[in-house]
Amino acid sequence: MSKERNTPFTGATPAQIDLIGTLSIALMTIGAPFATAWTKQYPPRYVIWVSGTIHSCALLFASFSQHLWQFILTQGILLGMATCLTYMPSVTVAPTWFTLHRGLAMGIILAGTGIGGVAWPLAFRYLIESVGFRNTLRVTAGISFALICGSGTFIRWPASQITRIQAENAASSRSSTFFRLPLVDWRVVRTRKFVAHALGAALQSAAYYTPVFFFASFARTLGYSQATSANFIAISNAANALGKVVIGHAADRMGRLNTLVLTTLISAVSVLALWLPSCLSATQSTGSTLFIAFTILYGIFASAYVALFPTSLVELFGVQNFVSVNGLLYMVRGFATLVGTPVAGALIRGSHEKTVGPRNYENTSIMVGVLLVVATLAVVWARLEATLNLDSAAGRRMKWLM
Repeated sequence: MSKERNTPFTGATPAQIDLIGTLSIALMTIGAPFATAWTKQYPPRYVIWVSGTIHSCALLFASFSQHLWQFILTQGILLGMATCLTYMPSVTVAPTWFTLHRGLAMGIILAGTGIGGVAWPLAFRYLIESVGFRNTLRVTAGISFALICGSGTFIRWPASQITRIQAENAASSRSSTFFRLPLVDWRVVRTRKFVAHALGAALQSAAYYTPVFFFASFARTLGYSQATSANFIAISNAANALGKVVIGHAADRMGRLNTLVLTTLISAVSVLALWLPSCLSATQSTGSTLFIAFTILYGIFASAYVALFPTSLVELFGVQNFVSVNGLLYMVRGFATLVGTPVAGALIRGSHEKTVGPRNYENTSIMVGVLLVVATLAVVWARLEATLNLDSAAGRRMKWLM
């Protein structure tokens, strides 16, 4: 792309370009209730095959796009919808296969996002320099189709879940159509533990992607070159992959909800104790040191929330309610992302600093830190509700025995 002077992005504002990524990430989960319902109504591999087709088409259409709005439509909206149809079946079906090692299993599965975040940019850079960005999109379309459809072939419900899912489908078949599906059990939604977990999910999601979106731009304010600044994203993704596996394994021993509280708290501390001071640092070297530490720590612990999230839902709501609750709460996370990242960008652009520097990110870092602190409190609330429910259930059993 660097070889072409006039591209569809020439003259576009950072906010307009950021909209592409924001829409893609938000739509990855906004459609979750439908994606999870279709995963129950049809074999999961069918849903993922549809995703692979849409995903490759989105990239092919983007390769012929001439205007920014076309990239927003293809890379933002269409790609986000396709990713939803891959991601949601994966995080919905996989947890039902495991019990004792559910945290480790989901950590390994979702570590793929971190590994891909390290490998794909390197491949893109090489391809763009070799064949240009349009041909890179076309090559990526073919690779994505093969990988998504190939991996989706092996995804299926465990035998222990098939009978229950078939019974649910039979009970709701008369009132269900392709777009009118039984998306959620409202008796579960009205509980305090659902409200607590939904609040935590929304706040964490509103905060989570903001540093990821602005790693490179913030690094440039510290004096790093554009190429070196992009390496901070790779560092975060590598830490992301490692953190999901290690913390997922730890969660199986410490308790998934307990670990979720801890990781959310450390994420908040890393923002307020490292990123915020790096914005206010008087010297570039100190700011760089703090930011490097933040990149690694945030990559490890903030991303662990993503891997622990589906496992915590099984703990809170049981396998029987997991699928419907999973879809609804992921949708909540998607809408929160759609709000949080643009607001963070507006705070950066609205800074009163005369020159572009680290201080432009001060208000954004405070916003992210506060959101994660409140998200931690919400997760603690959910943890307490889970404990109270267990105590209540144990009390009822004792009363019945007496």
